[in-house]
Amino acid sequence: MRKKIIVSAGVLCVLTASCLGLWGQNAPESIQAGFTELVRYGKEFSSAHIAPAAMSGRPGIAVIFDGTSDMHYYASRQTAPGGYNLKVEAKSEDFTFDEPVFPKWNNFHDKQQRQNTEVYVGRFTIFVPIKEAKANLDKGSVSVKISGVACTSTICLTPFEKMLQGDVDWSQKDSWKQISFEIAASLAGTIKGPSYPLWFALGLAFLAGLSLNIMPCVWPVLPLIVMRIVEQAKQSRRTSVLMGFAFCAGILLFFACLAAANIILQVSFSTVLQWGDQFRNPDFVAGMSLLLVVLALFMFGIFSISIPSGIAGKTGSGKGYAGALGMGFLAAILSTPCSFAILAAAFAWAQTQPLPLASIAMMVIGLGMALPYAVLTSMPDLLKRLPRSGQWMELFKQAMGFVLLVIAVKLIAALPEARRMGVLYFAVTLAFCVWMWGGWVGYGSKLSHKLIVRIIAVIVAVAAGLLFLTAPAAQIIDWQKYDSNLIETAKADNRPVLIKFTADWCLSCQVVEKTVYRRGDIAKLIKEKNVLAIKGDTTVSDYPATIALKNVYNEPGVPVSILFVPGQKEPVIWRGLAFAGELKTTLEKLPSK
Repeated sequence: MRKKIIVSAGVLCVLTASCLGLWGQNAPESIQAGFTELVRYGKEFSSAHIAPAAMSGRPGIAVIFDGTSDMHYYASRQTAPGGYNLKVEAKSEDFTFDEPVFPKWNNFHDKQQRQNTEVYVGRFTIFVPIKEAKANLDKGSVSVKISGVACTSTICLTPFEKMLQGDVDWSQKDSWKQISFEIAASLAGTIKGPSYPLWFALGLAFLAGLSLNIMPCVWPVLPLIVMRIVEQAKQSRRTSVLMGFAFCAGILLFFACLAAANIILQVSFSTVLQWGDQFRNPDFVAGMSLLLVVLALFMFGIFSISIPSGIAGKTGSGKGYAGALGMGFLAAILSTPCSFAILAAAFAWAQTQPLPLASIAMMVIGLGMALPYAVLTSMPDLLKRLPRSGQWMELFKQAMGFVLLVIAVKLIAALPEARRMGVLYFAVTLAFCVWMWGGWVGYGSKLSHKLIVRIIAVIVAVAAGLLFLTAPAAQIIDWQKYDSNLIETAKADNRPVLIKFTADWCLSCQVVEKTVYRRGDIAKLIKEKNVLAIKGDTTVSDYPATIALKNVYNEPGVPVSILFVPGQKEPVIWRGLAFAGELKTTLEKLPSK
């Protein structure tokens, strides 16, 4: 009997998505003069500036932060994602410094961790006292390293590290600006793990594991997993028990991996493994959504994966053990999107304990999840009461495929707006490639035919990943929003004007963006020739650019680019995709500013 497993496809999807950087951001907002941008996500950003200052009579360096109301930093390593709390470190060949003085933090409700945490947000100042200066010093220089992770209410960004440079006129220290703020209490004693008794915490961990079996993310596949184990185990009670234990071992293996990761992070990096951190990583969320799409296709019978006989042990008593182990591991992975609340509490307690006890607590979670399967597959009377397989089982399996698609859509909806469409396009292409893999060849197809079809499927999937999942390059042209007054003013001043009409739903517009306006030579010419670059967004019918495209420029649709050249009555218009060479030639003929 062929052994169908979905572990290989699932792991492939997760690894592929994890390796592909996806990070879209909107056009930048204005930042105060003198401030350096630290992080940005869409319209949310945070910046910083350093200046000499004095506090309580002590000279030092004021690190002044300023940003939007939804971009925050974590004040404590214990509650910061990955342990990346905000850190400020001053360095100089001219000065030595004392420890930074942090202000009082704000409270923020972390939806992922289901708790209030201490954060810094908006405008605040951190003071770094100068302990000593070089003898006979008049002026010196200072470098300030700022590091941490910035988050919005929906997502945490990649950990960052920025260096700020500044000059200090030490001879004027007596006239430095005096600053003051409410100083934070020591964080060391304020952030503690939950003070659960040992027996209660381990019981909570066990209940957390049991609860995973009723999570909506995992229950669609569990009845099928049990029925498959039962079907494979009809030979004897011994085989039934061993198959069940192999499945349970797969569950425990997943939690053993988490325990090992926790040990490595604490010993090597002095950080903790926080449950839910993975869902702050858009790569992981995208990978999980794609995995669920592939699993849904498996439910629909689009494809199947057979384990080689040497691995599955077709002729031995170990028949299907590798598949059962893999299915147990996959079931544990599938539980993660829906298990924040009780698991976060169990993990929070575990990571305030010594490493051996923390590892035991994590394994207890796995035991709680595995127990029902160990009981079910080791008791023949219970197995006899399970309904026999038939058409109902196939219909149930297909119905659960739609449930998995709903969960996949929910995960995709949680992605940053700039990344959703790319993941959706790739999900459709991936589904097509999986259909090629499983539907275009059969069990009796020639090996050469199978190889050709499946190699093509892999090539198409990889190409689609590079097209839809690669992080967009940074904007290299300073596009301005469509403004008819701005355009007319530039034309009156004999300044060239380039209007790029585009739309978010326009695939051809994305091609134009990548093949024309991402070119460094064209961006350089636009800057050298002082061309006013206008982005005409026609995504929605009532946008000013949409109305102008129809009523002013009489163009039927996008993409279209229009260049107004001073001294020419009619503009130059490009409606196709491959006009980069013509645009470059036209720009080169313009006089430099």
